[in-house]
Amino acid sequence: MNYLFKHLLLLLSLLTSLSLSHPHRTINVKPGGTIQSAIDLAKPGTTIIVPPGIYTEQLSITTPHITLIGHNSILTPPPTFKNNTCTNLAGGGTQAGICISGSKIVLQDLKDFNGEHLKVLSVGKSIKGTTITGFSIKNFGGLGIAIIGGENTVINGNTVTSSSQYGVLTVGSKNTRIYNNIVSSVPGVFQFYFIGICMDDRSSVTISHNDISSYFIGLCVQTPRANIYENYVHGVCAGAFVDPGVKGARIRRNRFADTLPTCPADTPVFSSGVTISGGIGTLVEGNRFENLRNGVVIVDDDGGGNGGTKVVARGNVVLGNWFKGDGVDLVVNSTGRNVVRGSGCRTSSPQGICKIHLY
Repeated sequence: MNYLFKHLLLLLSLLTSLSLSHPHRTINVKPGGTIQSAIDLAKPGTTIIVPPGIYTEQLSITTPHITLIGHNSILTPPPTFKNNTCTNLAGGGTQAGICISGSKIVLQDLKDFNGEHLKVLSVGKSIKGTTITGFSIKNFGGLGIAIIGGENTVINGNTVTSSSQYGVLTVGSKNTRIYNNIVSSVPGVFQFYFIGICMDDRSSVTISHNDISSYFIGLCVQTPRANIYENYVHGVCAGAFVDPGVKGARIRRNRFADTLPTCPADTPVFSSGVTISGGIGTLVEGNRFENLRNGVVIVDDDGGGNGGTKVVARGNVVLGNWFKGDGVDLVVNSTGRNVVRGSGCRTSSPQGICKIHLY
């Protein structure tokens, strides 16, 4: 009996310590108050409720286990920015509307910027358990939402409009989940819109049920074993672009439609539904490709995207997809061994690839 009693006390003590490690607290942003002030007051385990309104500010989150819930809350650029970890992430002078950052982050030197984003060299300590939902983030001349060194971050139910470089970017993170967001751009706010959602994480990223439009690239895939499913990507140049050397990405049950007329007609990799440029072991399964210049494009990377080292696209599988109204359903320019099975492919370059299934 004493043995059982002691173990019950131990269990109760453990449960109590776990509940107290991140005690729940709610902060309501008051009319006329700022969201950042609430974030600065928040302890781990805090939920911040943001009422309807326009908030002219940038947000920086460095405290773990914060949930930020907007109710028709609109975030627009402030007159002046404060530098944080996300400053210059997408090139000199760029800022993020919402910056979620771990601590002791080491980024690639700005002088080595490659035109996309600074690489994360190391993460001292991840920021865990951040959730952002219910916001409309508009017109930031860099990034709408940026995650650096996150873990178990959730970006859900937001609208990100006209962020010039990235709608949402997650880098150096683990188990990021980005779903049920609308990411788009409006002509004229900025001259060029680069990427809707990009993932360059350390491991395990899930991108699903997003509506992405009016960017040059809809989804950039730079994370091994990225799980990308049931998104609607339309009115872009490249729907999903798998970078050189990225292994095991899964692109399933998405809909890719309507190549922008301004996309480069003579460059299939940037005028497609899915481009695999030196990707390895990518699964492209059960997707719909409609009214695109090119449906699926598989090419070797000549070294331009991998520091000068050529990467052969190999082990990629195109399985059970549906094509309608494309200029060319399948384009292959690879010396690697890749597989096409059970797809409704009708036209290809070179001709005949749709029929032989293995190449």
